[in-house]
Amino acid sequence: MMEKFTELEKKIGVSFENKDLLIQSFCHRSYLNENQDFYLGQNERLEFLGDAVLELVVTKYLYTNYPDRSEGELTNWRAALVNSKVIGETAEELNFYDYLLLSKGERRGNGKARLYILADTFEAFIGALYLDQGYDEVRKFIEEFLISKLPRILELELYKDPKSELQERVQEEVGVTPSYKVLEEKGPDHERHFLMGVHVEEELIGEGEGLSKKEAEEKAAKDALETKKWVKIKKKSL
Repeated sequence: MMEKFTELEKKIGVSFENKDLLIQSFCHRSYLNENQDFYLGQNERLEFLGDAVLELVVTKYLYTNYPDRSEGELTNWRAALVNSKVIGETAEELNFYDYLLLSKGERRGNGKARLYILADTFEAFIGALYLDQGYDEVRKFIEEFLISKLPRILELELYKDPKSELQERVQEEVGVTPSYKVLEEKGPDHERHFLMGVHVEEELIGEGEGLSKKEAEEKAAKDALETKKWVKIKKKSL
Protein backbone atom coordinates (compact mmCIF):
# COMPACT_ATOMS: atom_id res chain seq x y z
CA MET A 1 0.00 0.00 0.00
CA MET A 2 2.79 2.41 0.86
CA GLU A 3 4.28 2.00 -2.59
CA LYS A 4 0.98 3.16 -4.06
CA PHE A 5 0.97 6.34 -1.98
CA THR A 6 4.65 7.01 -2.73
CA GLU A 7 3.57 7.13 -6.35
CA LEU A 8 0.98 9.77 -5.47
CA GLU A 9 3.55 11.84 -3.58
CA LYS A 10 5.78 11.91 -6.66
CA LYS A 11 2.89 12.95 -8.89
CA ILE A 12 1.91 15.93 -6.77
CA GLY A 13 5.39 16.90 -5.58
CA VAL A 14 4.80 16.35 -1.86
CA SER A 15 6.66 14.07 0.54
CA PHE A 16 5.04 13.28 3.89
CA GLU A 17 7.11 12.74 7.03
CA ASN A 18 4.23 10.81 8.60
CA LYS A 19 3.01 8.48 5.86
CA ASP A 20 0.10 7.31 8.01
CA LEU A 21 -1.40 10.81 7.87
CA LEU A 22 -1.36 10.64 4.09
CA ILE A 23 -2.98 7.19 4.00
CA GLN A 24 -5.60 8.10 6.60
CA SER A 25 -6.67 11.14 4.57
CA PHE A 26 -7.79 8.71 1.86
CA CYS A 27 -9.56 6.30 4.22
CA HIS A 28 -13.34 6.58 3.79
CA ARG A 29 -15.49 5.36 6.68
CA SER A 30 -17.06 2.69 4.44
CA TYR A 31 -13.66 1.01 4.05
CA LEU A 32 -13.45 0.42 7.79
CA ASN A 33 -16.84 -1.30 7.77
CA GLU A 34 -15.32 -3.99 5.56
CA ASN A 35 -11.82 -3.87 7.07
CA GLN A 36 -12.41 -3.52 10.79
CA ASP A 37 -8.84 -4.53 11.66
CA PHE A 38 -7.32 -1.73 9.56
CA TYR A 39 -4.73 0.07 11.66
CA LEU A 40 -5.85 3.62 10.86
CA GLY A 41 -9.08 5.53 11.43
CA GLN A 42 -11.31 7.17 8.82
CA ASN A 43 -10.62 10.62 7.40
CA GLU A 44 -13.49 12.73 8.74
CA ARG A 45 -11.50 14.48 11.49
CA LEU A 46 -8.83 15.38 8.95
CA GLU A 47 -11.56 16.64 6.65
CA PHE A 48 -12.86 18.86 9.46
CA LEU A 49 -9.41 20.39 9.92
CA GLY A 50 -8.71 20.65 6.20
CA ASP A 51 -11.94 22.55 5.57
CA ALA A 52 -10.82 25.27 7.98
CA VAL A 53 -7.26 25.40 6.64
CA LEU A 54 -8.49 25.59 3.06
CA GLU A 55 -10.80 28.49 3.83
CA LEU A 56 -8.04 30.33 5.70
CA VAL A 57 -5.51 29.96 2.88
CA VAL A 58 -7.98 31.09 0.22
CA THR A 59 -9.24 33.96 2.38
CA LYS A 60 -5.73 35.25 3.08
CA TYR A 61 -4.78 34.99 -0.60
CA LEU A 62 -7.82 36.98 -1.72
CA TYR A 63 -7.42 39.57 1.05
CA THR A 64 -3.74 40.09 0.19
CA ASN A 65 -3.96 40.08 -3.60
CA TYR A 66 -7.19 42.03 -4.10
CA PRO A 67 -6.95 44.98 -1.66
CA ASP A 68 -9.47 47.09 -3.56
CA ARG A 69 -12.27 44.49 -3.63
CA SER A 70 -15.19 44.57 -1.22
CA GLU A 71 -15.96 41.95 1.40
CA GLY A 72 -18.98 40.80 -0.61
CA GLU A 73 -16.96 40.25 -3.78
CA LEU A 74 -14.21 38.37 -1.97
CA THR A 75 -16.79 36.21 -0.19
CA ASN A 76 -18.34 35.23 -3.53
CA TRP A 77 -14.95 34.48 -5.06
CA ARG A 78 -13.96 32.34 -2.09
CA ALA A 79 -17.24 30.42 -2.26
CA ALA A 80 -16.62 29.74 -5.95
CA LEU A 81 -13.18 28.29 -5.17
CA VAL A 82 -13.97 26.12 -2.15
CA ASN A 83 -17.34 24.65 -3.15
CA SER A 84 -17.67 20.87 -3.39
CA LYS A 85 -17.85 20.83 -7.18
CA VAL A 86 -14.59 22.70 -7.73
CA ILE A 87 -12.56 20.93 -5.06
CA GLY A 88 -14.04 17.58 -6.10
CA GLU A 89 -13.02 18.23 -9.71
CA THR A 90 -9.57 19.27 -8.51
CA ALA A 91 -9.21 15.99 -6.65
CA GLU A 92 -10.35 14.18 -9.80
CA GLU A 93 -7.67 15.97 -11.83
CA LEU A 94 -5.08 14.83 -9.30
CA ASN A 95 -6.34 11.22 -9.68
CA PHE A 96 -7.22 11.02 -5.98
CA TYR A 97 -9.94 8.49 -6.72
CA ASP A 98 -7.31 5.91 -7.68
CA TYR A 99 -5.94 6.04 -4.13
CA LEU A 100 -9.18 6.11 -2.15
CA LEU A 101 -9.78 3.37 0.38
CA LEU A 102 -13.47 2.60 -0.15
CA SER A 103 -15.91 -0.22 0.41
CA LYS A 104 -16.89 -2.24 -2.64
CA GLY A 105 -20.34 -0.65 -2.58
CA GLU A 106 -18.99 2.91 -2.52
CA ARG A 107 -16.46 2.01 -5.23
CA ARG A 108 -19.34 1.22 -7.58
CA GLY A 109 -20.82 4.69 -7.06
CA ASN A 110 -20.40 7.44 -9.58
CA GLY A 111 -21.65 10.89 -10.49
CA LYS A 112 -22.42 13.30 -7.68
CA ALA A 113 -21.79 10.84 -4.86
CA ARG A 114 -18.29 10.23 -6.20
CA LEU A 115 -17.69 13.97 -6.54
CA TYR A 116 -18.66 14.59 -2.91
CA ILE A 117 -16.38 11.81 -1.69
CA LEU A 118 -13.54 13.33 -3.70
CA ALA A 119 -14.25 16.80 -2.29
CA ASP A 120 -14.19 15.41 1.26
CA THR A 121 -10.94 13.57 0.51
CA PHE A 122 -9.35 16.74 -0.84
CA GLU A 123 -10.17 18.53 2.41
CA ALA A 124 -8.86 15.59 4.45
CA PHE A 125 -5.65 15.65 2.44
CA ILE A 126 -5.29 19.37 3.14
CA GLY A 127 -5.71 18.65 6.85
CA ALA A 128 -3.10 15.90 6.74
CA LEU A 129 -0.65 18.04 4.78
CA TYR A 130 -1.08 20.90 7.24
CA LEU A 131 -0.34 18.65 10.22
CA ASP A 132 2.65 17.08 8.49
CA GLN A 133 4.25 20.02 6.67
CA GLY A 134 2.82 23.19 8.19
CA TYR A 135 1.08 26.25 6.81
CA ASP A 136 3.58 27.34 4.13
CA GLU A 137 3.65 23.98 2.38
CA VAL A 138 -0.11 23.57 2.40
CA ARG A 139 -0.46 27.13 1.10
CA LYS A 140 1.84 26.32 -1.84
CA PHE A 141 -0.18 23.22 -2.66
CA ILE A 142 -3.52 25.06 -2.54
CA GLU A 143 -2.22 27.94 -4.63
CA GLU A 144 -0.80 25.59 -7.27
CA PHE A 145 -3.75 23.26 -7.67
CA LEU A 146 -6.81 25.24 -6.58
CA ILE A 147 -6.25 29.00 -6.48
CA SER A 148 -4.74 28.75 -9.96
CA LYS A 149 -8.35 28.27 -11.14
CA LEU A 150 -9.35 31.75 -9.96
CA PRO A 151 -8.61 33.66 -13.22
CA ARG A 152 -10.89 31.30 -15.11
CA ILE A 153 -13.61 31.64 -12.45
CA LEU A 154 -13.45 35.41 -12.75
CA GLU A 155 -13.40 35.32 -16.55
CA LEU A 156 -16.51 33.14 -16.72
CA GLU A 157 -18.14 34.88 -13.73
CA LEU A 158 -18.63 31.53 -12.04
CA TYR A 159 -18.79 33.31 -8.70
CA LYS A 160 -22.23 34.58 -9.69
CA ASP A 161 -24.06 31.56 -8.37
CA PRO A 162 -27.85 31.16 -8.71
CA LYS A 163 -28.49 31.99 -5.04
CA SER A 164 -26.69 35.32 -5.31
CA GLU A 165 -28.43 36.20 -8.56
CA LEU A 166 -31.83 35.28 -7.15
CA GLN A 167 -31.27 37.36 -4.03
CA GLU A 168 -30.35 40.40 -6.14
CA ARG A 169 -33.40 40.01 -8.37
CA VAL A 170 -35.85 39.40 -5.51
CA GLN A 171 -34.57 42.44 -3.67
CA GLU A 172 -34.92 44.51 -6.84
CA GLU A 173 -38.41 43.24 -7.64
CA VAL A 174 -39.95 42.79 -4.19
CA GLY A 175 -37.60 44.40 -1.68
CA VAL A 176 -37.19 41.30 0.53
CA THR A 177 -34.69 38.47 0.90
CA PRO A 178 -35.66 34.96 -0.28
CA SER A 179 -35.64 32.17 2.31
CA TYR A 180 -34.93 28.45 1.95
CA LYS A 181 -36.72 25.59 3.69
CA VAL A 182 -36.37 21.80 3.65
CA LEU A 183 -39.41 20.35 1.88
CA GLU A 184 -38.31 16.72 2.10
CA GLU A 185 -35.35 14.72 3.39
CA LYS A 186 -34.78 11.08 2.51
CA GLY A 187 -32.17 8.36 2.05
CA PRO A 188 -29.60 6.71 4.35
CA ASP A 189 -27.21 8.83 6.43
CA HIS A 190 -24.30 8.37 4.04
CA GLU A 191 -26.37 9.47 1.03
CA ARG A 192 -29.07 11.88 2.16
CA HIS A 193 -31.22 13.61 -0.45
CA PHE A 194 -32.69 17.02 0.27
CA LEU A 195 -35.58 18.74 -1.47
CA MET A 196 -35.33 22.45 -0.75
CA GLY A 197 -37.85 25.17 -1.53
CA VAL A 198 -37.09 28.85 -1.95
CA HIS A 199 -39.77 31.25 -0.77
CA VAL A 200 -40.48 34.94 -1.21
CA GLU A 201 -42.50 35.75 1.86
CA GLU A 202 -45.11 32.94 1.78
CA GLU A 203 -44.84 32.12 -1.95
CA LEU A 204 -42.89 29.04 -3.04
CA ILE A 205 -41.07 30.17 -6.20
CA GLY A 206 -38.65 27.31 -6.81
CA GLU A 207 -37.61 23.78 -5.79
CA GLY A 208 -34.39 21.83 -6.06
CA GLU A 209 -33.01 18.44 -5.00
CA GLY A 210 -29.44 17.51 -4.10
CA LEU A 211 -27.12 15.43 -1.94
CA SER A 212 -26.56 18.43 0.31
CA LYS A 213 -28.76 21.32 1.41
CA LYS A 214 -26.40 23.72 -0.34
CA GLU A 215 -26.68 21.90 -3.67
CA ALA A 216 -30.46 21.67 -3.36
CA GLU A 217 -30.71 25.38 -2.51
CA GLU A 218 -28.68 26.31 -5.60
CA LYS A 219 -30.97 24.21 -7.78
CA ALA A 220 -34.03 25.76 -6.17
CA ALA A 221 -32.65 29.24 -6.87
CA LYS A 222 -31.96 28.32 -10.49
CA ASP A 223 -35.48 26.91 -10.81
CA ALA A 224 -36.93 30.13 -9.41
CA LEU A 225 -34.90 32.32 -11.78
CA GLU A 226 -36.03 30.34 -14.80
CA THR A 227 -39.66 30.06 -13.64
CA LYS A 228 -39.89 33.80 -13.04
CA LYS A 229 -37.98 34.46 -16.29
CA TRP A 230 -35.70 36.85 -14.42
CA VAL A 231 -32.38 35.36 -15.49
CA LYS A 232 -31.32 32.41 -17.62
CA ILE A 233 -28.39 30.72 -15.93
CA LYS A 234 -25.83 29.60 -18.47
CA LYS A 235 -24.00 26.41 -17.73
CA LYS A 236 -20.34 27.25 -17.42
CA SER A 237 -17.41 25.03 -16.61
CA LEU A 238 -13.78 25.37 -15.72
